[in-house]
Amino acid sequence: MNTTVDKIIRIIGVPMDHGASRRGTDMGPSALRIAGLGAAIRKMGHQLEREEDIAVDAMETRSVEDTKARFKPQILSVCTELAGRVKEILNDGEFPLVIGGDHSIAMGTVSGAAAHFREKGQEMGLIWFDAHGDMNIPGVSPSGNIHGMPLAHLLGRGDPDLAGIMGFCPKLNPEKVVLIGIRDIDAGERKIIHESGIHVFTMRDIDELGMAKVARRSLEIVTGDTAGFHVSFDVDGCDPSVIPGSGTLVPGGVRFREAHLLLEYCADSRHMTSMEVVELNPFLDHGNVSAERTKHLILSALGKSIL
Repeated sequence: MNTTVDKIIRIIGVPMDHGASRRGTDMGPSALRIAGLGAAIRKMGHQLEREEDIAVDAMETRSVEDTKARFKPQILSVCTELAGRVKEILNDGEFPLVIGGDHSIAMGTVSGAAAHFREKGQEMGLIWFDAHGDMNIPGVSPSGNIHGMPLAHLLGRGDPDLAGIMGFCPKLNPEKVVLIGIRDIDAGERKIIHESGIHVFTMRDIDELGMAKVARRSLEIVTGDTAGFHVSFDVDGCDPSVIPGSGTLVPGGVRFREAHLLLEYCADSRHMTSMEVVELNPFLDHGNVSAERTKHLILSALGKSIL
């Protein structure tokens, strides 16, 4: 059953794995499509416009120019194009659903959404669901993999080019950003998170408070004095027993029903304006079970309920 106002949804696939250390997230959009995401969205009663993809060059055709920010030119190009497309979709009154791809694509999705609201003199909120902080920056990151850096750049830190997508930074007011589910943080990144001013609910917080309270508090933060909020959903925020098909698995994560509950609360709020799902790696999956479960989580975010 669909409990929300029907949306006009535009799915954008971003088949990129340049930001990650393990190959395979470029096939994430295909895995979700094979799982029947589009048909399931239509069955809910939403209008689904023609799906599209952002073109991404294969990693094998490019070389690493900067080990502190690996494949930066390619990632910057993809994110810039994605940002423009997301802004156009929001300008048209549609709902962008971005399927990736590694988490570096969030610099494009969120930049486009922020640009849309900035033109209207409004702020947006952000729920970032992840096992990791994604708050590294070049020179601090132990690996130089940009999928561990997008949130820091959206908050105006790090590389000026990556932080300056769409011509302005920061993209977000840190007081309107919530990071949920983290349990694996690099030493240098921990300091950046503490200095940033964002709100954080670690796995310990979820254990102690329960997901319902975490979801309610998060929504109060991201909807207070904002025009709406974006959900950036990294599948590795879930426990590996739920989503085994990801390259950055960390034990002790969010359970399947807890993830559903968070996204059901997001749908109930009627203020979610865009969403992306990242880090799904079908090469590490078991019979596409991770894509199937991710599909159902997306449906909860779009308003599917039990009754």
